[in-house]
Amino acid sequence: MATNRRVSRVAELIKREVSQMLINGIKDDRVGTGMVSITDVDVSGDLQHAKIYVSIYGTEEAKTETMAGLKSATGYVRSELGARIRLRRTPEVVFIQDRSLERGSKVLSLLNQIKQERKPENLDEKQDEE
Repeated sequence: MATNRRVSRVAELIKREVSQMLINGIKDDRVGTGMVSITDVDVSGDLQHAKIYVSIYGTEEAKTETMAGLKSATGYVRSELGARIRLRRTPEVVFIQDRSLERGSKVLSLLNQIKQERKPENLDEKQDEE
């Protein structure tokens, strides 16, 4: 088992390298039309498995197409990671769609909507008091 510090260091290396691959290498016909960013990488304690969380910006169709492309490129990503990062064994790679940014954006817009709805009520009450 690797130490927590080593696991987090390997996760950061994988995040950096896969991000570079998305910018330079993988972003061809395989990955689709959605804009992809790596939000997190979770590496198992034995460094054998890596879950790569991706956030995809675009339509639902583009998101589906992009996830399918990323899943088909896992072999390529793993072989590239093996060449770029010096580890005894290159971890198995799994891409997982991260929708937390979408949910956060939705919550913020709902809060702003509630805030806008309450503003006129407060102004009316203050005018009635005067």
